Amino acid sequence: MSRPIRVYRSEAVVLKAQDYGEADRILTLYTPAHGKVRAIAKGVRRTKSRTSGHVDLFTRSNLLIAVGRQLDIITQAETVETFAGLRRNLWHVAQATYIVELVEGFSAEELANHGLYTLLIDTLRRLATSDDPFLAVRACELQLLGLTGYQPQLFRCLHCNERIEPGSNRFSARLGGVLCPACEASDRTAAPVSVDALKVMRNLQTNEQAMLRVGPLAQNVQREVEKRLQEYIVYRLERRVRSVTFLDRLRSDVFAPPQS
Repeated sequence: MSRPIRVYRSEAVVLKAQDYGEADRILTLYTPAHGKVRAIAKGVRRTKSRTSGHVDLFTRSNLLIAVGRQLDIITQAETVETFAGLRRNLWHVAQATYIVELVEGFSAEELANHGLYTLLIDTLRRLATSDDPFLAVRACELQLLGLTGYQPQLFRCLHCNERIEPGSNRFSARLGGVLCPACEASDRTAAPVSVDALKVMRNLQTNEQAMLRVGPLAQNVQREVEKRLQEYIVYRLERRVRSVTFLDRLRSDVFAPPQS
């Protein structure tokens, strides 16, 4: 007698899709109860496929999944949310691509992190409705770092543990936070961080909702905050997120966000 096929039902967001064979597609999914999962959607590239539209990139769906030997198999799919506003222009698509790559990079397969799943959904919604997604993306970066065990220390010096005061402080990607002027020698590679940039990062880390209601920031502050966080993310991932290169190329294009 053949053994019964074990199946499970799960909500998921599609992080990545890769064509396989003549009509299949291998999907990287993020789920609330199972974490990151890789599964195959068979026949999904055929024109008459009933599954195709329910497993597009960024789509949130309810799935019925059969456990396979190497890859799980998606047997049913129903769309829950499409975040349609993401596709309004290339800039928003690129930002969403960056976010799902971050989630993929900082998560392990089959390790649940319900808070990270909720953050992913919330961020995709913000990107779908915001004209300028800068703060939503930076908030996601800082919240994701906290949820995955890499929260940077922004309030006390990493070396002496004294409270950070306004002044010539530095941000150490290697050590994971701010160094006061007296302790900057503990990491000679640490980059300067201005009072305004540090204030923005602190508020995004501890007062996210209020910060997201703030109007556009000065361009120099935006650039600094983004650069410091990117340096830290690259250090923790030990690589640069691929979509960052594409985002950099778009900045001077017509898809770049509004200038303040």
